[in-house]
Amino acid sequence: MNKKKLLLIIILTVSLNTSILYLYDKYHRNKTNLHDSENSQLFYSLYRSNENQKISVSRDNAITDAISLITPAVVSVNVWRTEEIRLRQNHNIWIPDFEGVPLTQEVQSIGSGVLFTRDGYIITNAHVVNNASQIKVVMSDSTEHDTSLIGVDSLHDIAILKIDGIFSRYAILGTSSDLKIGEWTIAIGNAYAFLLKDSQPTVSVGVISALERDFIDLQDSRIYTGMIQTDATINPGNSGGPLVNIFGEVIGINTLGETGESLGIGFAIPIDRVKRIADELIQYGRIREVYFGFRIQEITPFIANYLRLNSSDGVIISNIDLNGPAHNAGLRRGDIITMINDFNIRNVYDTEIRMTDTSPGDTVSIKVFRDGREFDITLIAEEENRQ
Repeated sequence: MNKKKLLLIIILTVSLNTSILYLYDKYHRNKTNLHDSENSQLFYSLYRSNENQKISVSRDNAITDAISLITPAVVSVNVWRTEEIRLRQNHNIWIPDFEGVPLTQEVQSIGSGVLFTRDGYIITNAHVVNNASQIKVVMSDSTEHDTSLIGVDSLHDIAILKIDGIFSRYAILGTSSDLKIGEWTIAIGNAYAFLLKDSQPTVSVGVISALERDFIDLQDSRIYTGMIQTDATINPGNSGGPLVNIFGEVIGINTLGETGESLGIGFAIPIDRVKRIADELIQYGRIREVYFGFRIQEITPFIANYLRLNSSDGVIISNIDLNGPAHNAGLRRGDIITMINDFNIRNVYDTEIRMTDTSPGDTVSIKVFRDGREFDITLIAEEENRQ
């Protein structure tokens, strides 16, 4: 190959590489300055279409899946009550004499509930249906059902309703025994389906803020024990609706507790307790009173000092019924109860709470302190004899 041909090849190679570099630089500059390019609209249309597909996939997450699972089982509970009208005395207005018969009117209220069996059983709050003259349930598909009240546990604020029919979409009741502080919760209610003709429930999302919260509503004589506290907002109309976990399983029944209004703190009744109450109400139509066969009293500082106890936590058994469950289990007068079913007992209130969480026939584990030693005793709870 002569020198002229070699020089020509070199010149062509350099020119080609220069052209490639020029075209690449121009393409890069056009891509970087798409806002100034005439092709930017097309580019962004393609980009947005691609991103929308990605976002559409990412928007379907565990929370939306859980909501989709539970929504068909959430119902609106509509209640009518007959209330007496109280008239203020006004001497300037003539009021006819009704011979002592009070004036009454029908008052409507609303709440939520959750369908939890295929044959139409529904859980709601007792305060939602108390003193109802009529109850109507609206399903998530906008169908309305006349409703039977199966039973009420006013103490724990749980009621069971029944509607006719066979339902393929009902809630799965999970467990509240393994909950963790900080895990996701979803509070759902369907209070306004009847009034607004809107069957879609309202949803709020939060986390479990605390567990085992105890308090008493003195106004309504209800005991709220071992409650689940969540920052998922529970609005008044959503009382009785489900609190669910990330799997769409019901872990509690929403209630407002003492406040009667949302303050960014919601409470739910643990589902393990609700399941026991539901079983009792469905099978017996009432809550059977449990009988332990002992009476207890507080450990005062004087008693603690007399018995040389390190603290006044616990309760002391003051009396044992002969041949009762406590007597048959081996409990004695003077035993100090420190634990029931793995829950620490500090006072009489704690003991009464744990007793109300027990049904007749249940096996109850009791830890007692006697003569300087601890004993584990198993007791079989019985039903209180009303005769």
